[in-house]
Amino acid sequence: MRKPKVFVTREIPEAGLKLIQDSCDVEIWLEDLPPSKETLIEKVRGIDGLLCLLTDSVDDIVMEAAGSRLKVISNYAVGYDNIDLKCATKRGIPVGNTPGVLTETTADLAFALLLSAARKIVNGSNYVRENKWETWGPKLLLGMDIFESTLGIIGMGRIGQAVARRARGFNMKILYYDHKHRPELGKESSAEICNSIEEVLRCSDFISLHVPLNNETRFSINRESFRIMKNSAILINTARGEIVDQEALYDALSHKVIAYAALDVTTPEPLRGDNKLVLLENCLIVPHIGSASFRTRNKMAVMSAENLLAGLTNEKIPYVVNPEVYDVLQS
Repeated sequence: MRKPKVFVTREIPEAGLKLIQDSCDVEIWLEDLPPSKETLIEKVRGIDGLLCLLTDSVDDIVMEAAGSRLKVISNYAVGYDNIDLKCATKRGIPVGNTPGVLTETTADLAFALLLSAARKIVNGSNYVRENKWETWGPKLLLGMDIFESTLGIIGMGRIGQAVARRARGFNMKILYYDHKHRPELGKESSAEICNSIEEVLRCSDFISLHVPLNNETRFSINRESFRIMKNSAILINTARGEIVDQEALYDALSHKVIAYAALDVTTPEPLRGDNKLVLLENCLIVPHIGSASFRTRNKMAVMSAENLLAGLTNEKIPYVVNPEVYDVLQS
């Protein structure tokens, strides 16, 4: 009996990869950089299943190249803006992701960025490495207090709520804005809902972004947003790079309109070391490591494999992001 043919666009942790290899005829892209669009189009021809990453643009051209045998697309990520979901649904292809698994890990990183930015941890480390440390000084590397400050959270889904739980340990006042009314959060996290994003921006010492990328949120943090924020405000982004207008962010940081930014996501990714935003002393950038823990990445690999294998056997995939596809398949 023929094993289903699968293409995996990067080597994922063994916990998930072995599940796939035991059941499928697998080709894995082993290079450090993702396959080019031309290479991806070539590799998907005649496959039954695709396991891809956020770095892979899976659009109508790719799906057309794969052909009618393509049964499932499994994304090794929570987000799936790299996949043309409408096209996949129209073609009867279920798309899976890895929800929930990286909530706590990403919240850890968001709060680590907040702490690092507030207390200038990286700036201090660089100060020592550059051999500038000659004595203790009363004005050396002064930062912001976190305890009893105000944290504004934009997007109060799983990760936003996890960040709020961490903030409680610092006795922070928590404000949030979300497109969904979440009255239960007042009791659970002592968070206060605001009527607008502008209210959160105006009143917060720290602003942490946790919204998905869509037409409404793209560049929603822009020049006007920075003018509303406090001059001492610190922006943390672990969501998606395009939520923030980076040109406006550069101007705001370089002219001290806001104090600091700490970013796990950028546009584009990667940013080169000579990028003007990277060169700012009041901007901390790390390379999209929100989910980068051993436990989380292993769980993501297993969930990705489960999605892929279920789709290949015509079962409903456990973490489907386009459930309406099953109406298409039944019609």
